[in-house]
Amino acid sequence: MHTRILGQGLGPGNGLEVSAVGLGAMGMSQSYGPNPGDRDEMIRVLRSAVDVGVTFFDTAESYGPFVNEELVGEALQPIRERVVIATKFGWRFENGALAGLDSRPDHIKEVADTSLRRLRTDTIDLFYQHRVDPDVPIEDVAGAVGELVQAGKVRHFGLSEAAAATIRRAHAVFPVTAVQSEYSLWTRDPEPEVLPTLAELGIGFVPFSPLGKGFLTGTVTAGTEFAAGDVRSTIPRFSDENRSANQALVDHVTELARRKAVAPGQVALAWLLAQHPWIVPIPGTRRSERIRENADATLVPLSADERSDLDALAGRIGVHGDRYGAQHLGYVGK
Repeated sequence: MHTRILGQGLGPGNGLEVSAVGLGAMGMSQSYGPNPGDRDEMIRVLRSAVDVGVTFFDTAESYGPFVNEELVGEALQPIRERVVIATKFGWRFENGALAGLDSRPDHIKEVADTSLRRLRTDTIDLFYQHRVDPDVPIEDVAGAVGELVQAGKVRHFGLSEAAAATIRRAHAVFPVTAVQSEYSLWTRDPEPEVLPTLAELGIGFVPFSPLGKGFLTGTVTAGTEFAAGDVRSTIPRFSDENRSANQALVDHVTELARRKAVAPGQVALAWLLAQHPWIVPIPGTRRSERIRENADATLVPLSADERSDLDALAGRIGVHGDRYGAQHLGYVGK
């Protein structure tokens, strides 16, 4: 797999080189129904990603919480020099559960130390603020991460689901290498303001849920019944009514994939990769065969007409339902 540079604005040799498609590990520990019972199998899946060229792995202290970092750390420790690991800070926990935002500088530094231990590494390659904390100036957050970089504990600073103005303020204090937000054929929120800001500043972009939490693969239909613990059962976009209404969009992607003899998810990823050379999607999965399929999306060409058609797809067909519930939406775009 070819590689891409996150943080091109940092100058030659200073950006973060990663595989063009990464791997989001969250689903191995939460959010998509019963968690896998075989930890050793998940370790094999993570290591299999490296075998097909994936070098960029995404986790967070909040996934689990904590256990996903431990899983990623154990899996990648033997091949640490071959991979780039991103994790996140910014939450407060009580009794092992999320209890609100916390990006106070002292807390950021505490999280870095505990994440390093769980990840079994000396340095975090990319340290994101998971969600913007309105109670802590972003300048203080950027300064704290800058101190961690100076101390050798962190290599690069990132933000997640941040607004364009916040990105600018943070970047003015300490360079932001990458911004992570939801972006896909049916979630286009970053396009009006965030993507132009990143292009101007030379910051990379890491779309999470690039396959629409599975919907754009064609494997989720109006008749799908979500297992207990599957977060999609709480998301308005995945209600029975909205899935039926949104089926026209995935049908269009599926038909294009059929004509190109590829999988629908590969078309969705190829479209993202074609938007900008500094975009690196991180689809999640629990299956090695799906990792290989996602990696091969880098080989799927899209003509100018196909790209134009996909660019207009969401606006032409429409997308029904919010991408999060009201509480979660309150944490994004700050």
